[in-house]
Amino acid sequence: MTPPPSILSADAEPALQLPDVTWQGVAFGVAVVLVGWLVGRALRVGVRRFLLWRGRSPSASALFGRLTGWGVALVSLAAAITIVFPSVQPVNALGGIGILSIAAGIAFQTVLGNMFAGIVILARDTFRVGDQIAVDDVAGTVTEISLTATRITSYDGRLLLVPNSVLHASTVTVQTGFDHVRSTVPLDVDGAADLDLAVSLAERTMAEVPEVLTDPAPQALLREVGSATVRLDLRFWSGARQMDTRVAQHHVIRAVLAAYEEAGVKTGSDALVLDAVPDLRAALRERE
Repeated sequence: MTPPPSILSADAEPALQLPDVTWQGVAFGVAVVLVGWLVGRALRVGVRRFLLWRGRSPSASALFGRLTGWGVALVSLAAAITIVFPSVQPVNALGGIGILSIAAGIAFQTVLGNMFAGIVILARDTFRVGDQIAVDDVAGTVTEISLTATRITSYDGRLLLVPNSVLHASTVTVQTGFDHVRSTVPLDVDGAADLDLAVSLAERTMAEVPEVLTDPAPQALLREVGSATVRLDLRFWSGARQMDTRVAQHHVIRAVLAAYEEAGVKTGSDALVLDAVPDLRAALRERE
């Protein structure tokens, strides 16, 4: 059945209107995207080189260079959409991108949390690739700092992946934050020994070890008194890397013990050995 003529009108517009798209608009939009991509690449390289010139780490410089390039590419894409589809306003394009960003943030909350933590870590530049760090039960050498995780090679050769949110929320010890660190080696000296000789001999011996720094000078400090011994702390400075400190401790212990043996300074422990008298031995044998 045909509707009455009064309902139909020659000026009636269709319910769905597609935006006007022209080949000129498409070409201009593609050109805007290409120009934006080229400008983003140029800014990426420029930002990276500028940050390297300012002394930032290579990882942080590369990351912020990429973020700059992505930002320019995103703006050029939004501009191209408004050019190709004239009915789409720039505010609408940015609003659509914002809605997508919110939806992605809700769906990938953990991933985005690690990404923002990675940006903060690289911006602070507290530690870099090649530094040795310790966080919670993880310790080793940093091999890569990405947006979501930090790769660490443990001292025994294992690969450890630590989420950036863990590094951002935990206390991180940067062992190589400075060129030198101080080590302490405890040593028990017999309580009957000449303590002044033990202290001076240990300090002279440590100063002669090549791996030990002479400035600050090594120290031997009496710390506590046991039942039969006196605890002596051998404190010295050496290289900050893990192997440097281990090697320095190894040579310090060998050198000090050799010097004590040559000088007749006895070391000992608080373990007491009791020798039973003959009567006690006989009584114990009778009870067996």
